[in-house]
Amino acid sequence: MLPEIKGLNEECGIFGVWGHKDAAQLTYYGLHSLQHRGQEGTGIVVSDGKKLKGVKGEGLVAEIFTTEAMKELTGTSAIGHVRYATAGGGGYENVQPLLFHSQTGSLALAHNGNLVNVNSLKHQLEAQGSIFQTSSDTEVLAHLMKRSGYSDSKDRAKNALSMLKGAYAYLIMTETELMVALDPHGLRPLSLGSLGDAYVVASETCAFDVVGAEYIRDIRPGELLIINDQGVISEQFAVSSTKAICTMEYIYFSRPDSNIQGINVHTARKNMGKRMAMEAPIDADVVTGVPDSSISAAIGYAEAAGIPYEMGLIKNRYVGRTFIQPSQTLREQGVKMKLSAVRGVVEGKRVIMVDDSIVRGTTSRRIVNLLKEAGATEVHVVISSPPIKNPCFYGIDTSTKEELIASDKSVEEIRELIGADSLTFISVEGMMHALGQEGTNGYCLGCFTGNYPTEIYPDTLQYYYQK
Repeated sequence: MLPEIKGLNEECGIFGVWGHKDAAQLTYYGLHSLQHRGQEGTGIVVSDGKKLKGVKGEGLVAEIFTTEAMKELTGTSAIGHVRYATAGGGGYENVQPLLFHSQTGSLALAHNGNLVNVNSLKHQLEAQGSIFQTSSDTEVLAHLMKRSGYSDSKDRAKNALSMLKGAYAYLIMTETELMVALDPHGLRPLSLGSLGDAYVVASETCAFDVVGAEYIRDIRPGELLIINDQGVISEQFAVSSTKAICTMEYIYFSRPDSNIQGINVHTARKNMGKRMAMEAPIDADVVTGVPDSSISAAIGYAEAAGIPYEMGLIKNRYVGRTFIQPSQTLREQGVKMKLSAVRGVVEGKRVIMVDDSIVRGTTSRRIVNLLKEAGATEVHVVISSPPIKNPCFYGIDTSTKEELIASDKSVEEIRELIGADSLTFISVEGMMHALGQEGTNGYCLGCFTGNYPTEIYPDTLQYYYQK
C-alpha cells in the first residue's frame, strides 16, 4: 500500500523572485546555492506578466540551465526548485515546478515537504474526476485550487491549503502574482528577502547572500503571502498550531551559512559539538569531522575538549551526498568514492570521529574502516544528533522503520556493527541546549522521540512501519 509515499520523501529547495528584470538568472544562482538540498532534478518557471514558461530536467542546476536554456526564460518573476532523489519517485514528470495551463490562466507550483494525507486527498479528487499527471503530492494542491469554487486566486489557495496535512513550503505563481505558503507548524524553513524593489523567497537565507538580497523575515506558520506589483499582503490561511521546525535542518540539511529562525546553522552545530565534549569526554589525540555537515560540530568538540582538530577525512567534491542516493547499493558505492582518510593525520593516533547522524549505519561503518585502514589505533564515534529511531513523515528520506539501525538496536549493538571503539549520541536535552532552548517546544523531534506534531494517517503508518 502507498507505494508512492516513500518515493516522495524529499527534502528539496525552493526559490522565487518577483519584480526583477533578471528573475531567471537570480533564480539560477539561488538554486545553485540550494543544490545541497536536492540533486535529482531542477526547474525554473518564469512569468512575463502574460504567460508562464518553464524549463526543467533531471540533473544538476548547471547541467540543466545551459546558456541556450536560459535564453528561453524571459520575464520579471520566477520560481525554481531543486529536487531530492529518493527511491521510486523519480522521472521527468515529477521534476518541479509543476506547470499547468487552462482557459482561465496558468499556474506553477514548487513545494518543499511531504503531505501525510495525500493518499486520501487523491482518492477524493479522482472520485470527482481529477486525473493526475505525476506521482508527486505537489500536484494535489493544483487540483484542490481548481475545484475550490472561488473566483479569486487568493481564496482558492487559502481554501486548498487548509485541506493539506503535513509539512509544506509552497511557491504558487500565476501570471500576475506570487503566493508563498508555509504549513501551520512551520516544519520547513522559508524566508522572505528583498533586492531593490524586488522580492525574493528562499528555503535558506544563504541564497539571499548569493544573489545580494537582504533578509526581511521568516514566513510564519500558517501564513499566505501574496506578492504582486502592488506589494506584499500577508494573510493567515490557518491558525498557527504548535510551531515545530525540523531539527534536522540544523543538524544536517541546511548550509552552515544559513540562519533558521535567527539561529546560525554553523553556530548551532558548533554548540552541539561543545555539548558532546561535555557529555562524552574521550581521551584521544585528534578530532576530525565527516565532511561537510559535521565539520562545525567537530570544531566545537575539539575546542571544548582541548584536543587538536585535524582534517582526517577528505571529501571528493564531485560526488553527491550518499544520504540522498536512491538505493543501498549506490549509497555503499558512494561512500567509497566520496571520502578518503588522511594517513599522515590519523596514523598511530586515537581519533574522535564526529558525524551528524547515523541512519542505516552503512556510511559510519565504512568511514570507521577507512580511518583504521589508514592507521588509526582507535576510532571513537561521536554523533551530534540523538539516535534516529522513527521514520520522518515530513519529507526526509529516513525510509521505513526497519531500515533505521537505531529503531531496534542499542547503542552498544550499533557500536559493534560499525566497528567503533566507542559510540556516543548527543542527548535530546543537549541538542536543545545547543539550540539555545530549555525544552523541545517549537521543534519537531519525531524521528528521535516518535512524538509527531501532526496526525499521521493509518495508511501512511502502515507503509512506513512495514515489517
